[in-house]
Amino acid sequence: MHFELAFVLLFSIATAVAIAARYFKFPYTVALVVAGLVLGTAHAFEPPHLTKELLFAIILPGLLFEAAFHLEAQKFWKNKLAVHALAVPGVVAAIALTAAILAPVVDGLHFVQGFTFVHALVFASIIVATDPIAVVGLFKSLGAPKRLAVLVEGESLLNDGTGVVLFTLILGVAMGGQFTVGGAVVDFVRVAGMGALIGGAVGYAVGQVIRRVDDAMVEITLTVIAAYGSFVAAEHFHYSGVIATVVAGMLCGNWAAHVGMSPTTRVAVESFWEYLAFALNSVVFLLIGLEVQVGSLLASWKPILVGYVAVMAGRALVVYGVSALLRPTSERIPWNWSAVLTWSGLRGAVSMVLALGLPAAFPHRELLVNMTFGVVVLSIIVQGLTMAPLLRRLGVTGLKDAYQEKYELARGRLGVLQAALAALEAMRREREIPADVLERMQRDYQEKTATAEQELAALKQQTTRFHEEEHQEAVRRVLIVEKDALLKSYQKGAIGKDAFEHLLAELDERLEKAKAAEGHVPSPEEPPARPDAVGT
Repeated sequence: MHFELAFVLLFSIATAVAIAARYFKFPYTVALVVAGLVLGTAHAFEPPHLTKELLFAIILPGLLFEAAFHLEAQKFWKNKLAVHALAVPGVVAAIALTAAILAPVVDGLHFVQGFTFVHALVFASIIVATDPIAVVGLFKSLGAPKRLAVLVEGESLLNDGTGVVLFTLILGVAMGGQFTVGGAVVDFVRVAGMGALIGGAVGYAVGQVIRRVDDAMVEITLTVIAAYGSFVAAEHFHYSGVIATVVAGMLCGNWAAHVGMSPTTRVAVESFWEYLAFALNSVVFLLIGLEVQVGSLLASWKPILVGYVAVMAGRALVVYGVSALLRPTSERIPWNWSAVLTWSGLRGAVSMVLALGLPAAFPHRELLVNMTFGVVVLSIIVQGLTMAPLLRRLGVTGLKDAYQEKYELARGRLGVLQAALAALEAMRREREIPADVLERMQRDYQEKTATAEQELAALKQQTTRFHEEEHQEAVRRVLIVEKDALLKSYQKGAIGKDAFEHLLAELDERLEKAKAAEGHVPSPEEPPARPDAVGT
């Protein structure tokens, strides 16, 4: 079958699966994998194979960039300790723990002869990277906390790069290379650091061009260049293309899009990347199912099952260990979130491609490939299907009642109408558009604003909860302004250190009480608590 026809079939199947999954309320990515398994078993057609070239040249850069583009830098930075702990030392620990659990069981129970700790390390490094695509959508639909989604997505964006680099190092040692801890650390820092530097350079250069043009099609093309150009440039010099693309994506989404894109362009860019992510995810999850040989997996079901348990046990130990270490910090993770983070560690195409990339002469290669494929399929199907019930059971979902939804709709509608009125007023002052046109539009928007205000007032009369929420939010925002003013007064020398620290302690206490009453994580608007945090 021609390559082009195969891709038309893949998209046709993905469309049919998407429609069916929506109708039956079934997780889309899980449905794609199951459809791929069925079609692969039936040998319905010969699909493109999931190769490293296909994944790295087309699929991975697009998916990474889209996720990084939409990841808010402020929220990511507020959770930097947790994300980096899970994605760097956590990945190292997960590899070691998984191998330590797996090797003695596989060899001791005589599933496989000669399966050593080194082979278990190679498998662990292959399977360690997580793929959150199947669960992040569920988080949004079920109203899970945004911070939890940031933790899951942020960890995945970084641990892809960490996992690929560690796999390369471990495979080199397994094939007879020299290993020293210092050398491994230097190699990792070099590969990851240079990848971040290249991604930053490409993202900055693209951002500068975006600032100087105002053409949606050109700016979409520039983001594509940033996504794939950063990946190709880093891989060409043997650095981490994954990390390069993530850095470029965060720069474009959190800086270039805000300073250089008009609202219309931003909508066009986001629509383009939303569709591209859907298309790439559809292809990759179908190919995962089509690539798997069910007969081979059934023949290796014992080591696959042991591998899956070892992977989940290693993941649980790392997540709960990191959660325990973060308890005294501002980034503490609730224990029920730790359970979700453990169970959300699905595996995906990166692991399968790494397994297929093992040298043909590598000992136990076929077993390692089967174990990887089996664990990937199990994690997607088992964890993907049970994630929603787990979120509900742990009380992590934030599903709103009917009043809450109506209140948020009314408040959101009022907010956009007020923003539109402010924009019309700015146009009137700048005389960009004839005054008679603006007057008619202003009257129209003022009527809509009045209707939205009446609707909001009616909802607030039905319960005091909304008034209390608004009051708590107003209190918190005013306290943040007070704290910012206090810090500026100290920096200018208007008050001394003793007075500053006394007043700061009072404000911090009031702010903590306000946050506790409001029931959410600290605001990204909050200024640094100490003067040394801003270089004074």
